[in-house]
Amino acid sequence: MASTGEQESRQRFRDWYGREYDGVFVAIEREVIGGDYGANGYTTRAQVDDIAVRLGLDRGTRVLDIGTGRGWPALYFAQTRGCEVIACDVPIEGLQVGTRRAIRDGLDDLVHFVAASGDALPLREASFDAIVHTDTLC
Repeated sequence: MASTGEQESRQRFRDWYGREYDGVFVAIEREVIGGDYGANGYTTRAQVDDIAVRLGLDRGTRVLDIGTGRGWPALYFAQTRGCEVIACDVPIEGLQVGTRRAIRDGLDDLVHFVAASGDALPLREASFDAIVHTDTLC
């Protein structure tokens, strides 16, 4: 049984990931990160572009994004590179935000969200061309 402090911390975490930001939050993200994908970390668009180049991501590439939060950079990879991405994380609230964004942007055929921890993935081994994780504690 989790302590009251642990329960409160988990709830704050769920609340944070479940928010869909607009207005000033989106403006700040565009200025600091260079996009508006609901980023929950500090990896910039330039850094994500560099990752994509180094990994050779493009149409037909299958990518696993571990610790995706709300879908950054999974949605960006799909939109800019056309690759298929499985985006996984633990907070379901963030995955729900990412799923809504994928549908809204017409990327739901390329980005699939899975509730899973990086150390217990319910996925077949050797089924990805690349694995990424940004702003994730390992």
